[in-house]
Amino acid sequence: MAKIRTRIIKMFILGFKQFQDPYYQGFAAQISFYLLLSIVPIFLLITQILGFFDISLGSAIKMVEQYTGKEMSSMLERLFEFSSVGYGNIIFALIALWAGSRASFAIMRITNYTLTEGQSTGKNYFVERIRAIKTMIITISTIVFSLLILAYGKLILEAVLGILGINADNYVDSIWMWLRWILGFALYFLMVSYNYYILPTEKVPFRKVLPGSIFASVGMLLVTVAYSKYANSLADYDLIYGALSSVVAIMFWFFFLAWVLCLGVLCNKVWDETSQSFSKRNPPEHHKYRHQSHHKDNKGS
Repeated sequence: MAKIRTRIIKMFILGFKQFQDPYYQGFAAQISFYLLLSIVPIFLLITQILGFFDISLGSAIKMVEQYTGKEMSSMLERLFEFSSVGYGNIIFALIALWAGSRASFAIMRITNYTLTEGQSTGKNYFVERIRAIKTMIITISTIVFSLLILAYGKLILEAVLGILGINADNYVDSIWMWLRWILGFALYFLMVSYNYYILPTEKVPFRKVLPGSIFASVGMLLVTVAYSKYANSLADYDLIYGALSSVVAIMFWFFFLAWVLCLGVLCNKVWDETSQSFSKRNPPEHHKYRHQSHHKDNKGS
């Protein structure tokens, strides 16, 4: 237990030192801004895909309400009041992907900066943007799959129980209530872990992104639930921001989610660094490189 406590304290100290870098100032606002710019075109693109499964925009928002609460879902609904979903064409899809990839691109840059200790934010701009679009396509696919599970999961559960011959009609609602939260975490985890694995320019082993993926997945769920409770009971943005209240409320939500995502990246980094003090594994490549370079400099001098 003392060993675990010591490691957590060391991780916290390393993370705190990392955030002294001025580069991190304002990054969460940047990511939340791009998320806000991309949410309408991306969500409309998602609803067009869901249209093939007979799920409307209103139905999708109702399903999101299960996780975000009524206040947050109504704010999302107001963003789409003047949006049309009738122009499903390839040009709109490309614009939506390009707009959405800005958020992925911003997260990619902060990920590279963190993992390389400030040495690089990525390689060729256009190559990285294409990678960001690929990441957004995977993210959209995950969200669509999540909404399909929310829409038809209970029916699938009833069918599976029927096939197994289990008579659980009185418990299906309770089972589904707990199961959807487990599935929600699993889908969060898959989406976050994939992003952490694919975003760095220099690939890292998948096992090294697991600590941050778990941290970010739990953190995003907790932030969503906590902020939903806050928005429902305490916040009254209408008094301060008027017609912009919905935009501001969602912007704050994205801001907190952006912080969680970056802390997840940092968690991966400090977890790997502190593992050298608590295991017999060889040090990471960038640590060995710096040690070798330092040794050569001393030898030359």
